[in-house]
Amino acid sequence: MRLCASCALLGLLFVTAFDSSECLQTTVRPDKGSTVTVSTVLPVDQCAVCTVSGLNDTLTSCHASLPLVPEEEVKLLFNCSQPVEQAFTVTIARTIECTKDACSPTTVGTQASILAQLSRTFTWELKAPEKTLVGLDVLGEGLIETSQPCPDGFQYSMTTSKTNAEGRTQYCRGGSETRLEATNGAFVSLQVKPEAVVESVLFQASAVPLKGRTMVVTVDSSTTVVISRDPGEPECEICSVDGSTRDCSPTEKTLTNVEKLSLEFSCLKPQDVYSVKMVKKIECTQSSCTPAAGEIDPDVFKDFKRSLTWDISVPDRTVLTLDFPGGLKEMSGAEKCQDGPQYSVSTTNREGKIKTTSYCTGGTVSRHLDLLRATTMTAEVPKGSEVDSFTAKAAPRGGRMMSVMPDPSTIITISRVTSEPDCSVCVNEEPKQKCEPSWLSLKDSRNTTVEFTCPQPQEVFTVEINRDIDCQEGTCPRNIVQAESSLFPDFNRTFTWDLRVVSTRTFQLDFPEPGMRQIPNEETCPDEHTYSIVTYLRSGPATIGTFCKGGTVTAILALYKGRLSLQVPGDRKLEPVDFKLSVGPETDIIAIVKVNLPRGVSNTDFITANYPRDFPDDEQMQWDFTVPGMHNYTVHFSDHTAPECLRNEVEVEYQKEKKKVTKLTLTDSQPQHKQGNFNMVLRNCQTNRTLQGLTLNYRVSVMRSGHPVLCAVDLTGQQGVSLQMEKVGSDPYCEMSVNSKVEKKINVAAGTKAGLSFLDCPNEDVRLTASKVIECQNVTSCSATQLTVPKLDSCLPMPLHSFTWHLKIPQDGTVDLMSPTGSLRQSLPGHECNRSVSLHVAEGDGFSVGDFCLTGMIQKVQVHANVSVTATVPDFSKTREPFLNVSFSQEISETIIYRVSPVESSLTLLATPNWPLGMRASSTVSWIVTVPSQYEAHMQFVNLSQPKCLDRHTAIKVRMLGDEEEMISRREDEDAEDKLTVPRSFYLNMSNCIPEEGHFGAMTNIVLQKKSNLLAILLGIAGALLLLLIVLAVVCFVTKKRKKDKLAKEASIYIGKGNIFRPSDRHFSKTRSDNDSHVYDSIDETMMYGHLLGDSSYADSMPDHFNGVPVDTYNTFTGPTAATLPVIKEPDNEPELERFQTFLDPSETFSLTRPRTPIDRQDSLGFQDRRMLDNELYTFKSTGGMNTIRLSGVDMEPQSPTITEDSL
Repeated sequence: MRLCASCALLGLLFVTAFDSSECLQTTVRPDKGSTVTVSTVLPVDQCAVCTVSGLNDTLTSCHASLPLVPEEEVKLLFNCSQPVEQAFTVTIARTIECTKDACSPTTVGTQASILAQLSRTFTWELKAPEKTLVGLDVLGEGLIETSQPCPDGFQYSMTTSKTNAEGRTQYCRGGSETRLEATNGAFVSLQVKPEAVVESVLFQASAVPLKGRTMVVTVDSSTTVVISRDPGEPECEICSVDGSTRDCSPTEKTLTNVEKLSLEFSCLKPQDVYSVKMVKKIECTQSSCTPAAGEIDPDVFKDFKRSLTWDISVPDRTVLTLDFPGGLKEMSGAEKCQDGPQYSVSTTNREGKIKTTSYCTGGTVSRHLDLLRATTMTAEVPKGSEVDSFTAKAAPRGGRMMSVMPDPSTIITISRVTSEPDCSVCVNEEPKQKCEPSWLSLKDSRNTTVEFTCPQPQEVFTVEINRDIDCQEGTCPRNIVQAESSLFPDFNRTFTWDLRVVSTRTFQLDFPEPGMRQIPNEETCPDEHTYSIVTYLRSGPATIGTFCKGGTVTAILALYKGRLSLQVPGDRKLEPVDFKLSVGPETDIIAIVKVNLPRGVSNTDFITANYPRDFPDDEQMQWDFTVPGMHNYTVHFSDHTAPECLRNEVEVEYQKEKKKVTKLTLTDSQPQHKQGNFNMVLRNCQTNRTLQGLTLNYRVSVMRSGHPVLCAVDLTGQQGVSLQMEKVGSDPYCEMSVNSKVEKKINVAAGTKAGLSFLDCPNEDVRLTASKVIECQNVTSCSATQLTVPKLDSCLPMPLHSFTWHLKIPQDGTVDLMSPTGSLRQSLPGHECNRSVSLHVAEGDGFSVGDFCLTGMIQKVQVHANVSVTATVPDFSKTREPFLNVSFSQEISETIIYRVSPVESSLTLLATPNWPLGMRASSTVSWIVTVPSQYEAHMQFVNLSQPKCLDRHTAIKVRMLGDEEEMISRREDEDAEDKLTVPRSFYLNMSNCIPEEGHFGAMTNIVLQKKSNLLAILLGIAGALLLLLIVLAVVCFVTKKRKKDKLAKEASIYIGKGNIFRPSDRHFSKTRSDNDSHVYDSIDETMMYGHLLGDSSYADSMPDHFNGVPVDTYNTFTGPTAATLPVIKEPDNEPELERFQTFLDPSETFSLTRPRTPIDRQDSLGFQDRRMLDNELYTFKSTGGMNTIRLSGVDMEPQSPTITEDSL
């Protein structure tokens, strides 16, 4: 044996025949009695086995399959494009000849060394006399039956015949089976892999007379068993032995009503040759079945292939029920069960039609209900499988009863659609029950009992629900379509509306979006809701068309009288189109179909009335097409037939608004690549009805005209401005592109140029937004600015939706936002801004601060972060004023500060940022609220939500400006006061924690009210009354005291001599003009303030000149008395003037001025001059200017300090 390297010379002989990559040369000599065949499945031009002979091996003969002659040596050359061991197989066949008691050879061996490099199959054919059993005892390791390939590459198999592949049994080494038995014609084989070492002796053969398999069976009278030999199987006789009687058959045996009958088979494995068919009968009455259980002896013919049939007879008006305790699974079509038996249940009606349902084991179906008439239950059982039993139950066939009440003007018709004779439909109840076998109509609008005499009437009858709609008065009723009908939900239903208007008018059906789609007549819609419209002409009914939901047809107008039908199958939920019915205009056209062609590329088919039958003679039909803008349409006649006209001609008319009518024939070229809406009218002639009439099936194709709107955007001159465009509409044909690249979103960056294109894009389908970046690097050098919208390129077709300013500041900066109109107002739920101007303020990361309007109580908003402001107005082209004034200031400690100036006449609402969602974690917000003088602020927390804090606490603090003490300070775990009155300007501060759950938010309202001065007024009145009482008491006391003193001084004295005078006469020696008696030294107030004279401190406080002898006062007379009155000489006044000067110099005193009228402020009760001494007399301590002291509290309210930017 040589490999390819050693047979190179021989390979040259085949260089023209093979593109060789593998070759093998060897010499073999088959043993006597062996038939060796070498073969390959590849074509001979790719692989061949050749015999080499002749001088110098020059003669070759190549074949795809080569049989070798026993005992003849031959040189073989294997040449193949693939590996030789994979391309070739070797079959070594031998025959074992047996007599009735011996076999030759006795030991079954192999030629183990022959062609060991290739895959080999050793086969032995058994030949023995009839009724002889051949036994092969396995030498060495035993065998085990298997259905899988053997892992060691030694695969044994045995078949009952050469042609019976189904009777093949496979074995592997390593089992306990040591003997194989077979009869004449059996084949035993061993297949090994290349290089496998095969024993030279495998079996010991022997032969004995065949004793077939014997079994004892019992079959009852209701069962018939047919045992039949399968065609193509080896001969095997079956005999029944009843005592001394022996009945044999080579093909079939039928058994019934036998007990313990002995069956003998002349073959070893009759289960491989015969199959068993068992037929059992079950007789049922209207109440029971005999036998009730469908079961068999599980051990009878268990290893045979069995077909079990139960014929169940059912009397009329009886329902049969089959119960399967183990559960079944329904199969569809030709589907087969993988393991176990396959069941089928068949019912036969009187017409001989059979309905069959197949099942497999292992499902959830445990009951087969409502089986009518004769039923057959069949189980196809593989070898060795067990059969589940079932139970048959019979009961009188109960009808199905329901209550029906037709709507007004509605007729319900129940019609038979099958010829099942055992089911009728009845109305009313016994004894007035009336039954109809095929048709029943319900017209009365009352509750009616309907009974069917079969349990499944939906398989026998259909229901038509008809409603008559009369619009001859000029109007049609509304809501003629019921969204859902509970009548006969599991029946096939047809809903019909008979429509009628004045004979000269049309009825119009308007369909909601997405319209209707026309389909060929007699077809069914995918959603099983199929509509058809029929109009009644003098020549007969004409079907305008059949339609489904979802299409281009928006309305249909038809002449005078017609019918709209809707077909819905049983067990399908009714979901009708809510069409609207109205009276249309006068016309002589049988139907007008209004079509709204879609945008983009589309092809829509239409057919004429009655298609594919003939269009009515001398009639017209019109289609009104609405073509979207910037689209072209083309009309193409797909299929048509032209009639023979007896009068007039067939015409197709096209008409556009304000244009002439175009008349064409069926064979003319129809409009192509046109634009605009158009009408198409088909006019028929009077035809020869014995020939083919007019039919037309045509298509309208629409495509975009391809004229985009172009715009060149230049943002190089607008610092920081960028544009954004986004598709927001549902039109899939809107196409936006930037620089020739189609995009769904377009962003034109700041300082760039872009070429924009908009193809078939309505303005409302594209949203244009713009933004601008304003950046401040140093707050000390950044100037204030105004937020205004720059002018954008006029070529942009869509309006500006919103404009956003992005304000960027350094870490230590603050953005100050102020309204150019003076104030802002926060938009809150229930107090939203109007739609004129809306400003959305957010931090740089998008966290919302709030929405604001331009008029309110907020004077300024300060944010310690980057800010974005988005303005939204109905029309930016009409808004030229700035939206906000923006300035930049130094860092603030809070996140946001609001400066608020409430107004007396309105409520002020303050809400935390991002209301109502809650503040940012660990953020702080403050409101500086300015309260006018003479007002106080009434503050209330109307809505407060507190979180559960993970870290730190929330805080709410209120403190008046200038005060260190806080009026209120509360955390989230403390009860906060919901109302507070603040008498002057104050801070309101709120801080958030890091929440674990929930959020922190608050809404506060502030109301200004004037302060109440009732207490000060009452105190002033009480003080004035008290002072008045004191004055009156003093006056009364002084007056009374003066009267007493006067009476005491005016005492009478008698003098005997001299002048008589009374002290009270007050005569002086000098006249008034000669002395200074009219000049008062002082005003004597001792009588008025006498209670003070006992106070030494008061006397000591008086000036010195008030301590001398008082002048011009009366002293008691102490001189002598005589008969004559003494002459009193008054001393000279001149020398005594200096000593006894009666009055002080005016420069040394002062005179009280009389009260001025009217009384000035200093004369009021609330006035005091600081020059007065602090004593009860209130004497003056100086003569300087007045320095007022306000005693009343009316005008003494605290004034709010002036708040400056520096102080904050």
